[in-house]
Amino acid sequence: MGNVRSVYNALKYLGAEPVTAGVPSEVRGEKLVIPGVGAFGDGVTNLRPFFPKIREFYASGLPVLGICLGLQVLFEGSEESPGVEGLGLLRGKVVRIGTDLRLPHIGWNSIEIRKENCPLFRGVDDGFVYFVHSYHALPEEDVVAATASYGCSVTASVWRDNLFGTQFHPEKSGAVGLQILRNFLEL
Repeated sequence: MGNVRSVYNALKYLGAEPVTAGVPSEVRGEKLVIPGVGAFGDGVTNLRPFFPKIREFYASGLPVLGICLGLQVLFEGSEESPGVEGLGLLRGKVVRIGTDLRLPHIGWNSIEIRKENCPLFRGVDDGFVYFVHSYHALPEEDVVAATASYGCSVTASVWRDNLFGTQFHPEKSGAVGLQILRNFLEL
C-alpha cells in the first residue's frame, strides 16, 4: 500500500534488481522489503496472504525490512485497528503517538541511533529522515534501534537479528535514507 513504487525506484537506483510481488508465489530473492502507507487494518488485510512467506524469510535468516506500515505489521497488533492481529514477529503493539503536536507527524525529523551496532545505521550519524505517521510501535522487548522526538519519544527503527524496521521512509530521506537502504542491500 502506498510507497511501493518509490521504494522500488530507490532500490533500483542503488543497483538492486527489485521484484514487486502481487501474490505470495512471486516473492523471491535473498532479501524482503515490506513497504506500506495507510491504516493498520487495511495493511494487514492486504498483507495477510504474504504472512507465511514473510515468516519463512525471517525463520530462514534472510534479511527482512519493514518500512512505515511494514514496520507496524511486524508487531502483534495496533490500537488503530482493535482486534486485527499483526505478524507477531515482535512483541508489543502499535499505539497513537502521545503528543500535543499535530498528527499525523509529517515531515523531516532527526533520529537518535540507540543501537550503534545496528547494521542499518553503518556509516550513518544521527540524521534527518522523512516521517508520515500517527502511530508508532511500543515494543515489549529490547529492539528499538533509533528514536525520534515529536513531543514525546517515538520509535523510529527496530532491529532484532535479521528483522529490521523503519517508521520513517528511507526511500524519501535523501542521502541518509539511501545509505540505510544500501546497508540493507549489503547484508
